[in-house]
Amino acid sequence: MNETAFDEPLFASLKPGLTSFCYRMLGSMDDADDAVQETSIRVWQSWSTFRQDSSFKTWVYRIASNLCLDKLRQSKRRALPVDLFDPAVAIVEPRDTLPDSAWIWPSPDFGGNPEDRLVRRDTLQLCFIALLQTLPPRQRAVLILKDVFEWSSKQIAETLAMSPAAVNSALQRARETMDRAQLRSDELSSMDVQPEQQLLSRYVEAFEQFDIAALVALFHEEGCMSMPPFEMWIRGKEDLSAFYSLTRWHCEGSRLVPITVNGGYPALAQYMPGKEGSGLVPWGIHVIETKENQILHVQNFIHTPLFSRFGLPERIDQ
Repeated sequence: MNETAFDEPLFASLKPGLTSFCYRMLGSMDDADDAVQETSIRVWQSWSTFRQDSSFKTWVYRIASNLCLDKLRQSKRRALPVDLFDPAVAIVEPRDTLPDSAWIWPSPDFGGNPEDRLVRRDTLQLCFIALLQTLPPRQRAVLILKDVFEWSSKQIAETLAMSPAAVNSALQRARETMDRAQLRSDELSSMDVQPEQQLLSRYVEAFEQFDIAALVALFHEEGCMSMPPFEMWIRGKEDLSAFYSLTRWHCEGSRLVPITVNGGYPALAQYMPGKEGSGLVPWGIHVIETKENQILHVQNFIHTPLFSRFGLPERIDQ
């Protein structure tokens, strides 16, 4: 084989699954895209060394896995605000933030690859992505390839340069760690059940009219709201009402556009009035988790680059 014979369509067929794998490993679509792009470069550069002693897919995933492991050695664990901090005691405008690299961010769909559609959607829940980040990187890769992609221990061993026995040992430790993990985001999550469409419609109506009483009435008694990259998050109807009153000036006049995140879960993109006074501009992506047909947790991801990633416009009419 030589470099000119590099099979781009073959690599392209693996790209949705690779992106899905890298997103679970890294917790960020930006990082996942970078890893897949670097994988494609390394595959092209190393094409002449591929000896077919393993499948092309295994070889490509070996390169992608090594890239992810290298990235994770140089970075801190990504998380969600509710897993790092206690709820706010004083209700003030949020100010303290952590860098984008500290947070888990939602993802759009990875593509129409039939194999990717078979991958369990529950493993794209934001709380599951947060749980994955608690694992050591190699254990994380083993668990994703085994429990999410349902690869054999032999194939995982070839991919990660481990023995099958080491794979099984790492898998056992990873599962034990996941079972022991006490993450608040996991307790607050109900993404296995889609929100009732009527509840989402009532949320949109109350938010766009910025009817605080109607908005807060949709929340569970223990309902909460978090806002990455802000450290602050709010819990309880009284504090939610105080916070919405405090930030009315910022959100009044907003519009919410329906989208889907993380494997097809319903979400809403918030556009707020722009400073120029003409049109609405991106602000945040609301991911709403429910319990007993009430809102348990609104994760408002305030990260405007997400809008272009989700194919959303830079501005909409008021």
